[in-house]
Amino acid sequence: MPEHVHLLISEPDRGSPSTVMQVLKQRFARRVLRDMRKLRDSAQTVLWQEALEAGHVWQRRYYDFVVRTERKRVEKLRYMHRNPVKRGLVMEADQWVWSSFRWYAYAESGFVLVNEQRPAELKTRDQQNFGK
Repeated sequence: MPEHVHLLISEPDRGSPSTVMQVLKQRFARRVLRDMRKLRDSAQTVLWQEALEAGHVWQRRYYDFVVRTERKRVEKLRYMHRNPVKRGLVMEADQWVWSSFRWYAYAESGFVLVNEQRPAELKTRDQQNFGK
């Protein structure tokens, strides 16, 4: 998403999820704002224009949710994978390159690293109406 990210992470060995999110958001924001300022004339900066003007990339707060069951984990993954479609950024979940959808659905690696001990059983549209 342009202004937020969905992550499904386990509890870190050191620190807290809050610290993990703070470091991730700060490092990314510094890099992307620096790079976008260099490309001011690029058409790609339109997506980041508001962030460039405000001097920040992310929504201010992060929200967490403790996933206790496999059913809830799959529910959260489905929500994450459908989000770009719901926002109108792509027509199908597998078109969003910054997603783990293709790894779960087709066992294809992509830009998003999936360090999964036990892959979730996600059904694709062929097996179930995934888009609704």
